[in-house]
Parts: sequence; C-alpha cells; structure tokens
Amino acid sequence: MRLTLRVWRQRDAAAPGAMSTYDVDGISADMSFLEMLDTLNEDLILRGEDPVAFDHDCREGICGACSLVIDGEAHGPERTTTCQLHMRSFRDGDTIDVEPWRASAFPVVKDLVVDRSAFDRVIQAGGYITAPTGAAPEAHATPVPKADADSAFEHAECIGCGACVAACPNGSAMLFTSAKINHLNVLPQGSPERETRVLDMVAQMDAEGFGGCTLTGECATACPKGIPLPSIAAMNKEWLRARRKVKG
Repeated sequence: MRLTLRVWRQRDAAAPGAMSTYDVDGISADMSFLEMLDTLNEDLILRGEDPVAFDHDCREGICGACSLVIDGEAHGPERTTTCQLHMRSFRDGDTIDVEPWRASAFPVVKDLVVDRSAFDRVIQAGGYITAPTGAAPEAHATPVPKADADSAFEHAECIGCGACVAACPNGSAMLFTSAKINHLNVLPQGSPERETRVLDMVAQMDAEGFGGCTLTGECATACPKGIPLPSIAAMNKEWLRARRKVKG
C-alpha cells in the first residue's frame, strides 16, 4: 500500500503547530497503525529529519496510551485502540489525517503526544478504600450481588485512554469519571467513601477544565472498551445523593 499522511507536528505546548504531509510506501495491510507510523519514522530518521512523536506502550489494546485522532475519529474508523487498528481498514492511495487528542485539559507535549495527567489527578481525588484487608480475604467473606459485580467489572474495563474526551464536542470527561466512580461505589468495599469519592472526583474533574456534558453520546460511541452512556446518569444520581447527605 502507498499512503499519504497528514500528521500534526508541534514542538511543544507553547509552539504553534501545523499539519505536515508525508508519503509512505510498502505498507502491509496486516500492519497495525503504529507499525505504519514506525515505518514513517524510520524513513524520516534516514533522511535526517525529526521522527514523529507518538505515545504507545503495551500495543495490546489494554493500556490506552496509543491515543490518536485518525481522520477525525478517536482511535480511528474501528471501535478499538489505535494499536489494534490495522491498515486493512484503509485503501491503497488513501490520505489519512493523524492528530493528537484535542482538549484544553490535555496539552500537547510534542506532535501527537498529549499530557493526560489530568486523569490521574481525578483518580487521586477519589482517595483510597479504608476497608482493612490484611492477608488475602476469603473470596466469599463479603457477598456481592451478581448484578453489582457485573456492573463493577464493566466499569473497571475503562483504560483511561481519553477517547471519550477527544470525541466529545465539549471535551467532557464525564464518561471516564463515571466509570472510575461507579466501579467502586457499587461494591460494599467502596461504601465507606462513597459520598466523598463522587464529590471530590467531580470537583477535580471540573477544576481540570474539562467541558460540560450535554449527553451527545459521542463518548460512549468512541470508547474502545464499551463503557455505557448510562454510567453518567448513575454518577449524577450518586452526586446528587451525596450532596443531599452532606447538606443534611
């Protein structure tokens, strides 16, 4: 395959950025999108040019580091992570636009790399679980209804890639935050901090400068792990309940 890439190049957050055009040839349909970018970078290095900076880690679809907007879609045309997107999703001769996540809370570090530490601070605001554990507890010591266990596992699948923020026209982090809150709040082990967790994490999310949610649903559509949109409604109910309890 021969492709034309229009790639966002930006030295750092303070520098202006622009799209640069590159031609890449000899691309196999079985390559992943990141392997295709590796091929581009090998060519750039041989030409004495600065390679394109992009984030990646596991390349197995489980860490979410490979955050790219491809042809205007978070992670590209398939519902998967960028590292699991293969070039057979494109056609010979295609022109492909490659950009970083676009959100004020995710400043550009370089080229396609953005700083997503705002997500870390939202998680940190939730604190910790005070339930004493000691040695590994007996698996059946704390009964958990199956519906609650299923819900917790479903929300715990969130890998924090930020596709929800990138896809949202408002740059909202509500789907991410709701996943992190709900997967703990539905379990008995998370009950002691239930109210403070939701209040503190939502407050931190707002402080980071993420946009407001208008329930367009783009976040759930882009999520590679399928976190459901009703997760946001569940978090809002938790927040309202916590606010009423705190106000007495």
